[in-house]
This record gives sequence, C-alpha cells and structure tokens, in this order.
Amino acid sequence: MTLAEEFRSRNFSIYGQWTGVLCIVLCFALGIANLFHLSPLIAFSIVCLVCSFIIIFIEVPLLLRICPTSPKFDAFIRKFGSNYMRAAIYFVMSAIQWISIWADVSSLIAAAVVLLLASIFYLLAGVKGQQFQGSKTLGGQGVAQMII
Repeated sequence: MTLAEEFRSRNFSIYGQWTGVLCIVLCFALGIANLFHLSPLIAFSIVCLVCSFIIIFIEVPLLLRICPTSPKFDAFIRKFGSNYMRAAIYFVMSAIQWISIWADVSSLIAAAVVLLLASIFYLLAGVKGQQFQGSKTLGGQGVAQMII
C-alpha cells in the first residue's frame, strides 16, 4: 500500500500515526527552543523533549528492533499497541503541555494542540472500531517482522 492509498483508506489510526510523526518533530524543536527560559517553563520543555523520544518509539516500531533498549522499556512501549492506549498517552502528553500555560504562555501550546489532535484521531479510530493499522512507510505491518 502506498502512502496515498494509506491516507485514502480513511483509517483514523493512520492519520493518528502521521500526526504523531509531526508531534515528534514539533515536541523536539519546541522542547529545545523553550529550554532557554529562566522560569518553571524549563521543566515543561524537558518533558516535551522526553515525550518526543517516547513518541518516536511508539510510532516507528522498527526502532524497537534496531535500537538497543531495555526489556522494561520495550514492555512499556508495547502497552501502546491499541488505538485507545495511544489516545490515552497522547492525551496525557497534551494535558501536560496545556498545564505549561500556568508557568508561561509559550510555543509549547502548539505541541499541546497537535498532541491533542493525534489523541482525537486515535480515539476516533477506536470508537469506529477500526483496527490499528501501522503505516508501512514507518516500519509497520511486516517491515519490523522481516528484520527478526
């Protein structure tokens, strides 16, 4: 299945996964950009950076095969295999970034909005009863299994 066919499939988990990839870039960039504030916002920036690395492993399953990680970390990441669990983790990450408004209004709000959008996509996939379908471009559906 090509990337265009994946988007035409109307499977919200595909939309969620690609929104998650956008979250990786956004959380990493905004996490670094907001590290230079001299306020409690630094803590939220660090959390945003950590979230970007967690999302990388959630959304790109191929990385669990090629990166040396601990069995505990692998088990933690594998908990987010269903649409509902992914919606939950994205919602929690989004809520943390929304709370950052308390410290200072910053560009972390953009990360909060996109994380919330990914959460909504995964929730819609779960509510509609769509099975999680990973994008082949990102190492899902057989690519990671071929490496074993």
